[in-house]
Amino acid sequence: MTDTRPVPPTAVRGASVSGVRLQGVDVARAVALLGMMAAHIGGIADQLDWSDPSTWSAVAHGRPSTLFAVLAGVSIGLTSGRTTPPGPPTIGRVRARLAVRAAAVVGIGFVLIALDTPVYVILPTYGVLFLLVIPVLRVRPAWLLAIAGACAVLSPIVAVATAPAYADAGMVGQQLGLVYPVVTFLAYVLVGLAVARAGLGARSTQVALLASGALVAATAYVVGTVLAPLPSGAAFAFPGVPYAAEGSTPAEALAQLFLSPRDHSSTTVDVVGTAGVAVAVIALCTLVFDGRGRVAERIAFPLAAVGSMPLTIYSGHLVVIAMLPEYPESAEAWGWFALGSVVFAMVWRRFLGRGPLERAVAALASTVPMR
Repeated sequence: MTDTRPVPPTAVRGASVSGVRLQGVDVARAVALLGMMAAHIGGIADQLDWSDPSTWSAVAHGRPSTLFAVLAGVSIGLTSGRTTPPGPPTIGRVRARLAVRAAAVVGIGFVLIALDTPVYVILPTYGVLFLLVIPVLRVRPAWLLAIAGACAVLSPIVAVATAPAYADAGMVGQQLGLVYPVVTFLAYVLVGLAVARAGLGARSTQVALLASGALVAATAYVVGTVLAPLPSGAAFAFPGVPYAAEGSTPAEALAQLFLSPRDHSSTTVDVVGTAGVAVAVIALCTLVFDGRGRVAERIAFPLAAVGSMPLTIYSGHLVVIAMLPEYPESAEAWGWFALGSVVFAMVWRRFLGRGPLERAVAALASTVPMR
């Protein structure tokens, strides 16, 4: 399963194994961040119904966090050799740096949890996921997708099996064990890593990923809607756990377990569908903005600036929520948060470059020498 290709010359010299920054990836990351803000404070609809435009805001349920997770895998792939991950000894140092980053992200996550906002903080789960992908950094894309597929099948089974253990858990336990289940989100990170290994910078790859992501997502949602229509009360079911209405037959319950298209439900259809959406969004952003010249760069800059410092923007919006006298929850509140994030990121990026938390985490990771 591991790749035995020779180490790239740049890696032999101890140079960085990453390349030119893909601006479209930053734009996609900004879309994920702003979508997660909408889910937190935007007062969005409870359940998406494509026939009812008033519910379309519910697209922010689950999909932004999925996009964020797939992008985490993409980032890991881009900073660990892109299509050609290095061999020993460089890959060992890359893995050590990733472990340091994982510990830092977990630490920041628990600090944000301590703010006691009514928001499920995803960062501790991300830190764990970084550690879990360390052994597969040199695995080929096809095998990465195969492992991701296995995680998608196991996702609802693990979610249902572990749910009773968190029945009386507090906010911390719920967000670590239920809302952002590790098996489910590991599938997303592996998909993102496979996307990076496939050569995301190539135009042909971007087109192929856009078409395949859209096709996979559409197929999953059509199959789920036809075979496992949402039961009554599904809009108010707990996030991260499959739901079957009381009185369901065994066949109906089994269909809801694997095939339900309910957002943020950890079913196989939900995992496959949201992963397809994420891949399509990433491919579209890179196709539109990368390699298109200075005008495209300038148009992308506001969102690319936000996406270049995801840890700072994500953490910052939770700090602001904690400082407010009342919890904000409206489209207007989301608009102010989005505008503030864009203005801050543009100014910081223009004059200071890398985001403050990104710079701090990078400094910690650099204690592991690449030479």
